[in-house]
Amino acid sequence: MKDIESAAQTYIITADCPSRTGTVDVVTRFLFEQQCYINEIHSFVDTTENRFFIRVEFRLDSDAIFNQDDFTEQFEQRASQFEMKWQLAPRPYKSKVVIMVSKHDHCLNDLLYRYRTGDLNIEIPAIISNHPDLEELAKWHGIPYYHLPITKETKPEQEAEVYKIIEESKSDLVVLARYMQVLSSDMSKKLSGRAINIHHSLLPGFKGAKPYYQAYDRGIKLVGATAHYVSDDLDEGPIITQSVDTVDHSYYPEDLAAKGRHIECLTLSRAVRYHIENRIFLHGNKTVVFGK
Repeated sequence: MKDIESAAQTYIITADCPSRTGTVDVVTRFLFEQQCYINEIHSFVDTTENRFFIRVEFRLDSDAIFNQDDFTEQFEQRASQFEMKWQLAPRPYKSKVVIMVSKHDHCLNDLLYRYRTGDLNIEIPAIISNHPDLEELAKWHGIPYYHLPITKETKPEQEAEVYKIIEESKSDLVVLARYMQVLSSDMSKKLSGRAINIHHSLLPGFKGAKPYYQAYDRGIKLVGATAHYVSDDLDEGPIITQSVDTVDHSYYPEDLAAKGRHIECLTLSRAVRYHIENRIFLHGNKTVVFGK
């Protein structure tokens, strides 16, 4: 790789390894020796699994030139002594995010607003839908829109087209912004760790048609949403973030649905932010998330 000038550039190291004495020191001492200033640091030890996690955001504490190849080679020598799996990422970096959606537009609208205003530092190379309804919204933002209808018989061909778009656009992340189709086992495995889904969290749980009407009939008092990574088990993937708010007897089904849409938008955008800022570690069927 070429030398990268570090005037305003920051970098993020994320690492995990078996827990033992010196795991924090091996990272922070190396950064000190490299004349790096730590802007933000988070660490956690899962004592049940004896696993250590760390995320460090840093910059050079001088006008020196940052040579990524040299940095990587030297740090690997230290990290290997701790069996450390690690990554180095530059910041700011515009992650490429493909958005998949059906007919509900609230999450898509929210992500597009955050993209347009720069609140989320992302590029959106494609919006994919199994319906044509939201094409004008995509056009208004100058984003290619792919209408790929799907039936039970055409599912393999449709998913092959979807995956082709994802791969050709070199996307870092796929966001299911109320995409109302279940991904196949094969597709879920291909997108493991880089596809985020959002769904409502009504307590107690209500599945099937018209969940908000079911909730209203039971006098629900909590409305929420869950953002999680896609897995082969429907809505059972590693949870990234959840949000909840209270409601009462005065909320009719339409009010509950409106509250749910609002919470879904906030929860999904937070999950996307955590992913693109390298704040999430996959840890079995759960996550370690170093939020802000």
